[in-house]
Amino acid sequence: MAERESSGAGASTGGALRQIQDDLMALTKARLSVLVVMTACFGYLVATKESGSFSWSLFLHMFLGTTLAAAGAAVFNQLMEIDADAKMLRTSDRPLPANRLPKPVAFILGWLLCAFGLIHLGVKVNVGASLMAGGTLLTYLFIYTPMKRVSSANTLVGAVSGALPPLIGWAAGGQPIMSAGALFLFGLLFFWQLPHFAAINWMYREEYVRGGFVMWSNADESGKKTGRIALFYSACLLLLGLGFPLATSLMSWWGALGGGLLGAIMAALALKFLKSGNRVDARTLFFFTLIYLPLMMLSSYLSWTAGGGQNVTN
Repeated sequence: MAERESSGAGASTGGALRQIQDDLMALTKARLSVLVVMTACFGYLVATKESGSFSWSLFLHMFLGTTLAAAGAAVFNQLMEIDADAKMLRTSDRPLPANRLPKPVAFILGWLLCAFGLIHLGVKVNVGASLMAGGTLLTYLFIYTPMKRVSSANTLVGAVSGALPPLIGWAAGGQPIMSAGALFLFGLLFFWQLPHFAAINWMYREEYVRGGFVMWSNADESGKKTGRIALFYSACLLLLGLGFPLATSLMSWWGALGGGLLGAIMAALALKFLKSGNRVDARTLFFFTLIYLPLMMLSSYLSWTAGGGQNVTN
């Protein structure tokens, strides 16, 4: 009997620990944070490929600082949107609206993560990387998040916030923010997010209305407005992928092949959604955006012109 009770207590403890782990993953938006960190790493890799000065130590410090800051931003975002999350089916079970985690605990955790992330980047990497991370937090939390309730232009502001993380890595690699390479990195993430978010907006438009958010796709039952937006920014992405390798010496000319092919597929899927206005085509576009980004980053890195010889340091 005692043995059964001990076993039951152990299972209960294990279940509670798993719930805490799941709640922390949800609170820090682990999957979104991974995307932020991945793009920052991409920025560092192309920056150091150009300069020939890759450092594992610097890379790991940049990785850690960016991870902490991204996780902290996710915590604060959810603190600011508890009421809206509680109204939407897909977010109502998050730890804060579901009251599984005290708000003061989340607030302290968010502050610690953001502070340690920014300080770590400033001390262990460089001031430029810390400033880019700070700019990401500023636009995401203080402009984009409150703007979601008042204007559909919030998506453009959110795209600015999402386009800054690769510049954390670019700055960490010692490259100037005002440069053609930085402009490409920013443009790639900026234009990529807009078809990506347009598809999400349309698929969950009722949810966003229920949550009180003003989005592009609100009341767009036919999908025509959303489809036009997705197609326009997909075309911008196509032009960037084709034009940048041909117009600058930072990429080999064949980089335009990858950018052109991937961008053309994105535009074709956006056009298909525009014509049909159905959920299946919106989902197809959404899932292709998830495939597009890593493939485009790989293509860009491989075609990026190395300068000064590769110098790997510790």
